[in-house]
Amino acid sequence: MKAIRATETYAKAGVYYVRTEAMVYGFGIPLQGEFDGDTPDSDYILVTDDNGAPLSTCRVHFVPEEGYAKIERVATVSFARGNGAGRLAIESAEEWIREKGYKKIIITSRDEAVGFYEKLGYIADYTKDARALFPSPKKNDDAEKKEGFDPGFKIVYVEKNL
Repeated sequence: MKAIRATETYAKAGVYYVRTEAMVYGFGIPLQGEFDGDTPDSDYILVTDDNGAPLSTCRVHFVPEEGYAKIERVATVSFARGNGAGRLAIESAEEWIREKGYKKIIITSRDEAVGFYEKLGYIADYTKDARALFPSPKKNDDAEKKEGFDPGFKIVYVEKNL
């Protein structure tokens, strides 16, 4: 496996494939909801197998005005879970964050994935309301808006100091 910073079109296609398979099909997240915060300038890590097939991804959001970086939209295709692809995505994002001089990383995680992050040195804080701290951008299309949509999982704030 290898991790790359997904800047090329082919790599971004891999990012979108992983997120669609894992989150849209896997967890029933509406397509627009899964991609609501992406921009043409978004930064991504993509993990591939030795043949270049996409396995895992995450988006890295640098927040200089707040002094932290946020790892977002972490996803691994169903058949690759448990093989280290997700760990490699997070470790590669952390390396990039360190290179940029950030000392704190925040992740808002599905409750069921908190143990994964704790194994990587993150600390969960169940007293913080992750949804209130980091609300999703407003959606413009009423058909996709899904007011009151419940993703079926609790979102938990986790952080790590580098």
